[in-house]
Amino acid sequence: MAASPASISIEEHLARVLANVAPLPIVSVPIAQALGLTLAADVHAAVDVPSFDNSAMDGYALRRADAISATTETPIALRVVADLPAGSAENPSLQPGEAARIMTGAAVPTDADCIVPIEDTDEGTDTVLIFRAPKPAAHIRRTGTDVRLGDPVLTAGRVLGARDLAAAAASGVSTLSVQPAPRVGVLSTGTELRKPGEPLERGQIHDSNSLLLAAMITECGGIPVQLGSVADDDDALREMLENHAPDVDAFVTSGGVSVGAYDVVKAVLAPLGVWFGPVRMQPGKPQGFGRFPVGRVPLGGPAGDAGSDHDYDRSSNSNSNDSSSDVAGPLIFALPGNPVSVFVSFEAFVRPALLAMAGRAAIMRPTITATVSTGWRSPAGRAQSMPAVVEQDEAGAASVRPASAGGAGSYLVASLAGANALAFVPEDVTEVREGDLLAVTLVS
Repeated sequence: MAASPASISIEEHLARVLANVAPLPIVSVPIAQALGLTLAADVHAAVDVPSFDNSAMDGYALRRADAISATTETPIALRVVADLPAGSAENPSLQPGEAARIMTGAAVPTDADCIVPIEDTDEGTDTVLIFRAPKPAAHIRRTGTDVRLGDPVLTAGRVLGARDLAAAAASGVSTLSVQPAPRVGVLSTGTELRKPGEPLERGQIHDSNSLLLAAMITECGGIPVQLGSVADDDDALREMLENHAPDVDAFVTSGGVSVGAYDVVKAVLAPLGVWFGPVRMQPGKPQGFGRFPVGRVPLGGPAGDAGSDHDYDRSSNSNSNDSSSDVAGPLIFALPGNPVSVFVSFEAFVRPALLAMAGRAAIMRPTITATVSTGWRSPAGRAQSMPAVVEQDEAGAASVRPASAGGAGSYLVASLAGANALAFVPEDVTEVREGDLLAVTLVS
């Protein structure tokens, strides 16, 4: 009988994972497809913004000297010689005593040096009465007052949000260099699994892990590729992985990683060099990690029904430095089957890896210190991640309690809905008492 592998700590397993992760190759995408991706190169303005002097108000463009003495009691009358909507290329000549009616955003005539808002006029169309003297350059947005051609607009490393995309578009930029979102195949294993809502027979359960994993992948910026579930059948699992391996950057499986007779994930992947062993954590002790080997370059475009707008060419995407025709296959995270174990394992190992693949600088969740308000037990020799509820008082002090009265049982999936944090209990602590201080990772 083969010797059982030595257990490793959470930190050791995470280090193993991150040592095998690199940012995905940079791609160029249209702005409309860049939301949520990591910018890989600085963006500089391709035009002045604004690119021409334009009106900040609906009103009248005129020579200030013509209206310098205007008051409500003694208005100045000017002849209206043009009508300028936004987008008009017209540049009418304005002689002394003349004005052009102008809309917000329209180009200011070269002969005008100020805008009088419509509120300070009688809104005339042939002749307009000016009731208030304008200030110098009043209500004119000057060329380049936002950014000048060549000025920096966005810096590499930022996660692109709606305002970033608007800034790039306004600056005349149509495509962005980004780290693509990792495509992740999601696969649950187990003959007992049925789709949510299907009738259950004795011994069967609904597959919640696929939905949990797909949603968590989406939340951290990845593209989930739903592969469904496979029965406890070595050949079926192998075929599923082989069929999809060229099209994804990683797999996340749930179930089949322990020492049972039907642990097919371990049976299929361990001979291929994927590591399996115990991690000193609770829940989530049995873990597997490695690469699934493939012999051809990943296909371009998103795999499966990803439901994503990130439809860019990734045909050059390879995770290998080998010059041969074979390429390193996708990463594979083999997680336990119980839902709380899946959640904790994803947070501990998968989420940081996917963020690193996506080029993120910050890959770890924020952690705070909280005071325990309700105590609980923790297993000896294993670091516990307790799904927990963190509450803050008016002074900002944080307290933490278990999300479920049932503790950290790995099957307590319903309790996850109420958890907004994971409370971390070190390996050498077996009892958490009221008043203790714990490190708490915020997950929502």
